[in-house]
Amino acid sequence: MSMGGVSSFSAKHMNEIGLVVIILLLYLVFGSTAHGFTSANNQLTILRDVASIGIAAWAMTLVIVAGEIDLSIGPMVAFISVVLAFMLKANVPLIAAIPAALAVGAAFGTLAGVLRAYFDVPSFVATLGLWSALRGLALFMTNALPVTFNENAFMERLADEVFGIPTSAVVMLVLFVVFVMIARYTSFGRSVFAVGGNANAAHLCGINVKRVRVIIFSISGLLSAATGVLLTARLGSGNAGAATGLEFDVIAAVVIGGTSLSGGRGSMLGTMLGAFVITLIGDGLVLRGINPFFQEVVRGVIIVVAVLANLMATRYRGQRTIRGN
Repeated sequence: MSMGGVSSFSAKHMNEIGLVVIILLLYLVFGSTAHGFTSANNQLTILRDVASIGIAAWAMTLVIVAGEIDLSIGPMVAFISVVLAFMLKANVPLIAAIPAALAVGAAFGTLAGVLRAYFDVPSFVATLGLWSALRGLALFMTNALPVTFNENAFMERLADEVFGIPTSAVVMLVLFVVFVMIARYTSFGRSVFAVGGNANAAHLCGINVKRVRVIIFSISGLLSAATGVLLTARLGSGNAGAATGLEFDVIAAVVIGGTSLSGGRGSMLGTMLGAFVITLIGDGLVLRGINPFFQEVVRGVIIVVAVLANLMATRYRGQRTIRGN
């Protein structure tokens, strides 16, 4: 590769390269200061936590690329875990319970998409309302108590490992490949980027903007439900208080990964790296014994810094484009 090619590659993937450097630095810092950070058990925990963020983040990347936002992820995950736990407690066959739970998540996501696409309700408002409704429903159904169910071999397998890798991480990686293919090589993926870049122009080009918006929220609900299923397996119960704040971790991972909040630009690889950064920081702070309330402060600072870095990177690319012309 020529020097010009290297320079072009570095500029194009500047965010991903920076995130890899940050991940290496986090391993260096926490590996030397936090006891047990580099242990095998902790690495498995990190993979499970990354999966909790990553699976929902693949859909969130498409949502934000399309210029929208989904705030309902955390309550959606908790609500689905409660619904699935109640079904398993009632001895509903697993072959029916899991698809039903996924369908419920997709249905609620579709509802948010319809509100956005056909009633012009801002996605922030639509999903914030869904956030409140789902959290309230889950707490009402359970009286804020865990919902246990009988032992189930398949749920135990979901909570276990495959060839030494957590099953949830395997699911995350499979879905990562699927969504990379969708984003890069399908007409739907190109439509999502077009809608986020300029919805009016996309409509004039023949793209069904309303359908795209409904589908991305349906996918977001579906993947949130999948996260809820895996969380239920991991906890061994349904919990209305689970996944609190997960939506902020997911949004932070997507933004840190380089997806523009204004839409039209994003990367699944960047989102994966962003999920690792968020998870490593959280895990390292816990092992260092940092006050959990202060961890919320750190998360907030990370989100703000990520947005600022995103804006600076966008301006840098724009200036290079202008100079190139």
